Amino acid sequence: MSERRSWWDIEAGADALGHDVLVQALAAARPDDAVLSEEGHDRGDRHRNPRCWIVDPLDGSADFPDAASTAFAVHVALVERGAVGAAAVALPAIGEVHSTRSPRTTESRRANPIVIGGRSMRDFTRRLASALDGHAVVVGSSGVKAMAVVRGDADVYVHPTELWEWDVCAPAAVARAAGLHVSGVDGSELRFNQQRAVSPGLVVCRRELRARVLGLLQ
Repeated sequence: MSERRSWWDIEAGADALGHDVLVQALAAARPDDAVLSEEGHDRGDRHRNPRCWIVDPLDGSADFPDAASTAFAVHVALVERGAVGAAAVALPAIGEVHSTRSPRTTESRRANPIVIGGRSMRDFTRRLASALDGHAVVVGSSGVKAMAVVRGDADVYVHPTELWEWDVCAPAAVARAAGLHVSGVDGSELRFNQQRAVSPGLVVCRRELRARVLGLLQ
C-alpha cells in the first residue's frame, strides 16, 4: 500500500510542479493572457479572452512514475480567437520537442499502416487497424500518440470520443504543421478556447489515408 501511495504521490507532485512552472512563466511573460490548464481552475470568462494558453503540464502522468516509460508529454499552445497561433509538444523521456515553428515531417512507406490508440480504446484501435489491413499499437498520452505519427512511428491516431482541449490542442496543431490530416472524428475543423473546453474526438493521420479513415469512422 505504501508503494502504491508513493507512486501516486510522484504523479500528483509532477502534475502540480509542471502546472506551477508553466503558469508562473506565462503570467510573468503575458499577464493579460488567459490560461487553461488541466491542473488549474477554469475561470468562467477564459473563453472571452482573445488570447488563451492551453496547457497540459504532464500528459500521460500515470506513466511518469515508471522510470522505464516514455509515454508522457508536455503540451503548450497559444490560441488566438479560436485558432492555434503556436504550439509545442515536448517528449522529455526521449529529449525531443516538436513545434509549429519547426515542424518535422517523416515519410511513411508502409503498405500496412500502424494505428496507435489509447489503453481505454484498445478494442476500437484493434478494429480500426484490422479494417485498414494494419497493425494496432496501444500507449498512453495523446501527445505521445500524435507525435508518433509525426515522427513516422505510426500512421493513424484516432480517439473516437470527446477529449479535453488540453489533451488535443498542442498535439493537433503540431501535427497539422507537419503536414498531416487533423480533424474531429466527423472530419470537422477543430476549434479551441471554447466555453465548454471539449473537442469532438481527434483524428491524426497521413493525408493519403484520410479518406479511408474518415470513411470507416462514418
